[in-house]
Amino acid sequence: MTSHQTTQTMKPATAAKKLGVYLEATPTEFQEGVVSRTELAALQSDPPEWLQKLRSNGPHPRPVVAAKLGISISGLARGGVTDALTTEQIDALKQDDPEWLRKERATQAEVRKETVRIKERNAERSGKAQEPRS
Repeated sequence: MTSHQTTQTMKPATAAKKLGVYLEATPTEFQEGVVSRTELAALQSDPPEWLQKLRSNGPHPRPVVAAKLGISISGLARGGVTDALTTEQIDALKQDDPEWLRKERATQAEVRKETVRIKERNAERSGKAQEPRS
């Protein structure tokens, strides 16, 4: 009995997400084809010029925009940002520092503090649970 190894492929949207790029800004061949895991690994380890340019200049997908601004994706939506932004546009937003961005950054800072507090509390509880009772 022979086993046939099939190459695992993914849709361009999935590959773009894994590469952290905006699908609509990728070359047509990338958008219309399928990407194998081997091809994805090659793109990640040795990115072609188009991928390097997209990563540095954009347009960037919303998760990348949110990360560069230090806020959540929901915060982007609350701020009215629904489209992909270029690095230049992100830098301009940082420079302008609108009220909604300051507010979202403060919210994100609170969320991070709370996450750390909960993590520490849970670690403390699990440490107490492991101590032998007398």
